[in-house]
Amino acid sequence: MGNRKKRVPPQNRRPQTTHTPPKTKTPQITPNPFFKLPDSLREKLKSPLGLLIKGSFNETMRKLKELIEKERPLMVISVGDVVSNNMIKHSVSPRVLIVDNKVMREPITPIPVQVDQTLCAKNPPGTLTNEAWSIVQKALKREKRTRVLIEGEEDLLTLAAVLCAPENSFVVYGQPYEGIVVVKVTKQKKETVRQIVETMELCFEKLK
Repeated sequence: MGNRKKRVPPQNRRPQTTHTPPKTKTPQITPNPFFKLPDSLREKLKSPLGLLIKGSFNETMRKLKELIEKERPLMVISVGDVVSNNMIKHSVSPRVLIVDNKVMREPITPIPVQVDQTLCAKNPPGTLTNEAWSIVQKALKREKRTRVLIEGEEDLLTLAAVLCAPENSFVVYGQPYEGIVVVKVTKQKKETVRQIVETMELCFEKLK
């Protein structure tokens, strides 16, 4: 009885040492996934997302001014260098301008515009990156006029602008060889655009 060993409670026992296996390298993926436009959506996105206003630069801007006067949108966002430039020339002041210093993928002289700040992001052609999406969201929260300068291509950021803009805003972009498109931001329009984005391919490969 006197030689019986005292039992140690389980919680006080020292853990047994075991052999630690060598660490294996985890495959690295890009920390910022992005959406890629599939071929199946290219034709669909050529159709206007909103009201198509046909005509020359002067005609489309006159009709846009009339529409703004009538609808009184909460905010106006322009996507594209040509439409942004024409709006400024015709005294239509977008709160946020999303440009890439290109027209039909050809470099141009940056449009002359007075802004309070410029935010920059990368967005390769045919993609919608997390970086660019976040910058558009950030710009829309600012009270000052903001230029979003994209390295790559700004076309698909129309989708991000519609999803991030407050309801009753206008998102204006150009429709090549036809005129301009005015998207009025509503719950229904946000849902339509959300479904388009969900159809896009979510990628984790490293962007070039």
